[in-house]
Amino acid sequence: MKLPTQAEVALSEFFDGHPVATFAINRHHVIIHWNKACEQLLGWTRACMVGTRNQWQPFYVKERPLLCDLILTGDSDIASHYPGHTHPSALIPGAYESEDFFPNIGASGHWLHFTAAPLRDAEGNIVGAIETLRDVTERRVAENALRKSRDNLEHIVEKRTAQLAHANDRLADDIRQLTELNDLLSAAQQQLVQSEKLASIGQLAAGVAHEINNPLGYIFSNVGTLQNYLGQLFDMLDAYQAAEPHVAEPAVAAALRAMRERIDLDFLREDIPALMRESGEGLVRVRHIVDDLKDFSRADTNQAWSRANLHQGIDSTLNIVANEVKYSADVVKAYGDIPEIECLPLQINQVVLNLVVNAAQAMGQQRGTITVRTGMADAQTVRLEVEDTGNGIAPDTLSRIFDPFFTTKAVGKGTGLGLSLAYGIVQKHKGRIEVDSELGRGTCFRVLLPVRQSEELP
Repeated sequence: MKLPTQAEVALSEFFDGHPVATFAINRHHVIIHWNKACEQLLGWTRACMVGTRNQWQPFYVKERPLLCDLILTGDSDIASHYPGHTHPSALIPGAYESEDFFPNIGASGHWLHFTAAPLRDAEGNIVGAIETLRDVTERRVAENALRKSRDNLEHIVEKRTAQLAHANDRLADDIRQLTELNDLLSAAQQQLVQSEKLASIGQLAAGVAHEINNPLGYIFSNVGTLQNYLGQLFDMLDAYQAAEPHVAEPAVAAALRAMRERIDLDFLREDIPALMRESGEGLVRVRHIVDDLKDFSRADTNQAWSRANLHQGIDSTLNIVANEVKYSADVVKAYGDIPEIECLPLQINQVVLNLVVNAAQAMGQQRGTITVRTGMADAQTVRLEVEDTGNGIAPDTLSRIFDPFFTTKAVGKGTGLGLSLAYGIVQKHKGRIEVDSELGRGTCFRVLLPVRQSEELP
C-alpha cells in the first residue's frame, strides 16, 4: 500500500469507522493507529496505545514481537514464532495470517484470527505495518465442542462396539452351551425312556415269566404224555412184529387184539395230532411273547419315522402287560377304522404301555374294565383312548400328573416318569394328550396323533 502525504491522518480517518479491529505501526514499531473496533475487542483505548510501542500488552504478559513487528523487521522465519498455525496470505503479497488463543483478552480469553501486511511508500519501501484482528472464539468453541462431541461419540461407539463384540461372543458361547445342553438333554431323554422301559420290564418280569411258563408247562406235560404214547406204540409194534409168524394161531390173534384194545390204538391216533397242535400253539404263543418283549425293550435312539399299524402296536403291548392287567381288570378292545400313522412305533408302544399299566394300578378292590378305543378325531387326526373304571384322580392332583417324578404311588412303586415320558413322546409327535377323570368313576386318557408328520414318506 502506498502512503500519500499526511498518510497517518488519512489512514486514521479511513480505519476509525471500519468494523474490523485494526491497528498500524510505523517503521520504528510505534503505534500510529488504533481504531474503535480494536478498543472494543482488546479493551485498550487509543489514547493509551497510540504513540507507544506497547502493542504486545493486550496479548501477552511480557514483551514479544507481534506478527506486524516480524513483517516490519523482515524476519525470515515468521512461522517459528507462531508454530503450527501461521502461513503466508494467499491474497496480499508479503502478508501473513495466523490464529491463536490469547488467555489475557477478556475474562476467559479469546481466539483471534489475525492478518498482518506491510505498508509501503510511493517508491515501494516498507514504512510500517498493519494488523487486523477477528474474534473467532465462538467458532473455535463450537469446533472444540464438536470435536469433543465427535471424540465422545467415537469413544461411545468404540465402547459400544466392544460391548456388542463381547455380547456377540457371549451369545455365541451361550448358543454353543445351549447346543451342548440340548444334545445332553436329548441323550438324557433317550436314557430316561430306556430307563422307564427297563423299569417297566423289571416290574413285569415276574408276570412275563409266568406267561411264558404257562404254555411251557403244558408243552412239557404233552411231550411227557406223548412219550408214553409212543412207548406204548412201540410195544405194540414189537408185539405185532413178534406175532407176524404166528398170526394165524387163534391164541396169538386174541392176545394181539386184547393188547390193541387195552391201549386204545384208535384214541392214540386221534389224540397224538391234537397234542402236537396244542404244543405248536403254545410254542407260537411263547415266541410272540418273547418277540414282543424283545421289540419293546430294544433301544430306539436311531429309530426312523415310519408308517405303522397302530392296532398291531397296541396288540403287541397288551400281550406284554397281560399278566400285569389280568388280575385286576378285563381289557376290552374297541378298534375303529383308522389308517396307518407316521410315527416312531416303539415310542407309541411305550405310551400305550404306560397308560394301560397306570389304568391297571388305578383299580380298587373290585375287578374293573380297561377299554382301549381307537377312531378318527378328524380327517387328519387319529384318536387313541385308554379308559378305566378305577378310583379316578383327585382334582388337585390332576394338573401335576405329567410333571417328571411326580407320583401318587407308594415309595418304590413308581418312578413318576411314566406319564411324563408319555406326554413328551406325544408332544414329539406333534400331538396332544388329554385326560378326563372323576373320583370313584375312573379316568380316560385321550391321545390325539396326526396321521402324517410330513410329506416326505410315500
